[in-house]
Amino acid sequence: MGLEIKDTMKHTSLYQAHLDHQARMVPFGGWEMPLQYAGIRQEHLAVRKTGGLFDISHMGEFLIEGPDSCSFLNQCLTNNVTGLDIGSGQYTLMCNEQGGTVDDLYLYRLEEQSFMMVVNASRIQADWEWLMHQKDQHIGSPNAVQCHNLSDQLGALAFQGPLVRTVLDRIAENTPNPIATMKKNQIQWGMIGGSRVRIATTGYTGEDGFELIADQGEMPHLWERILSEGKKEGICPAGLGARDTLRTEMGYPLYGHELSEEIDPLQAGLGFFVDLQKPDFVGKSALVQKKNKGLDPCSVAFLMQGKSAPPRPEYRVADAQGNKIGVVTSGTMSPSLETGLGMALIQTSMAHPGTTLQIEIRNRWFPAQVCKKPLYRKT
Repeated sequence: MGLEIKDTMKHTSLYQAHLDHQARMVPFGGWEMPLQYAGIRQEHLAVRKTGGLFDISHMGEFLIEGPDSCSFLNQCLTNNVTGLDIGSGQYTLMCNEQGGTVDDLYLYRLEEQSFMMVVNASRIQADWEWLMHQKDQHIGSPNAVQCHNLSDQLGALAFQGPLVRTVLDRIAENTPNPIATMKKNQIQWGMIGGSRVRIATTGYTGEDGFELIADQGEMPHLWERILSEGKKEGICPAGLGARDTLRTEMGYPLYGHELSEEIDPLQAGLGFFVDLQKPDFVGKSALVQKKNKGLDPCSVAFLMQGKSAPPRPEYRVADAQGNKIGVVTSGTMSPSLETGLGMALIQTSMAHPGTTLQIEIRNRWFPAQVCKKPLYRKT
């Protein structure tokens, strides 16, 4: 059975490169991806101190074009698309009619009537079907909006850490704006060693960094060029394990954990990315009703108090008196803070920072405290 499952896994164009770097490969969202190379802790700390390079080619990319593309996306997505400048990106979400989350994603405005959506690997098919349904519902003329699923054609790298800008500035050429002056949430074309690449100042780690999008066939060359060029800065390959610990320290959500068809963006603490002042978007009326009624339960970040094994998803959460109030949605041992931390979905009455919680770990209860995000802050 295990062999059959493995044989059905998809591979990015960097699969052999991962094996060459002695990666430990694991299933993730239908893909066989690197969990770690030298080790999760080592890779995590490298990203915090120097830089790490991640293969994120498993993620999906949709190109949305046409004269009605902006109004269509504004109807589909929670954030306000109309104010997005050309060459800029924004975090946003898609909701169902009940307000639950279809997916969270990044949207880039490439041209006045051209947008790129970058979606989660495990949600590519569901997102595409949802988007096509919305197009059928809201777009009369087939030429008004054209949608292209480029997920199999494009690959992507996340290059993250305090020294990565220096490395990329050395090897990127023909960029309209210098790498050194790019601000957060910008995207532009550039050349790296003969490969044409979209360079975006986005990431999922809390560090300065870039996401590089190009044809799948260009990925092996880009991967080796960046690692070779960044060797003197201490740049290393990093896997999904470090990507998860890094995002958990920042309190960033992961679909299927902090977000789902049942957990809406407001419950997840993502109200900043939901524009309830827009005329309409899918799920808006449900979200307005939920907000007026009161959001319960809601997502919080927490730090373990004292020594314990790391908290894990689905572990039970109780108040100080032992009353069960929710569950852990993400948890890990923080390499940066050297303590357990995570996020939990709990009763809203217990969500104030400083509130004492208890987490059940291996049939024992350990103290924790609700904290503001991010849990890790640069000193």
